[in-house]
Amino acid sequence: MEELHRVDNTLVAGAPLAEARAAMILVHGRGGTAESMLPLANAIGRGDIAYRAPQALGNTWYPYPFLAPLDRNEPYLSSALAVLEALVAQLADEGVATNRVAIVGFSQGACLATEFAARRARRYGFIAALTGGLIGPPGTPRTYTGSLEATPVFLGCSDIDPHIPLQRVDETADVLAALGADVDKRIYADMGHVVNDDEIDVLRALLDRLASG
Repeated sequence: MEELHRVDNTLVAGAPLAEARAAMILVHGRGGTAESMLPLANAIGRGDIAYRAPQALGNTWYPYPFLAPLDRNEPYLSSALAVLEALVAQLADEGVATNRVAIVGFSQGACLATEFAARRARRYGFIAALTGGLIGPPGTPRTYTGSLEATPVFLGCSDIDPHIPLQRVDETADVLAALGADVDKRIYADMGHVVNDDEIDVLRALLDRLASG
């Protein structure tokens, strides 16, 4: 049987769940690691948040570009989505309700975060996609069901990103808004494939609001 992603390969950091004001799931990009997401948590600078950073098998959540036909990225895509679902369920079992859980992804992890939110629509603490968008080739039917129930969603991306077409960011904003999300889309001129200071400020503000209840 082919080995897939495993939820037990998750880095645990930050506050203990019993003391945490909220939880954040940090999803790394292609070629990244769970550990590579911790500087983002450190930049936000809150000590009362529980962090969970899953690790992809081979440092890649799915093998082909996110614009490839969906079946080409299976079974890895479904396995990656299942890891996020398992983490959300684990946090709920340990007392952190889903509406206190933020999911933040970068690049490939951002694509995974938006696709997960669309496929598993419910109220989350917030969703943040730092350079990413919904998965699948142009023209993919977006027949998602459920409601995000006014979940704050932040989409940040460069206008010239070499991997993420601006049209896909626009489509993602429209689809998630139609699912009931409160979408904040910010397109940055001439930015590289990186996270910028404004995006960190947005995450900090979202987390402040979430932690304050």
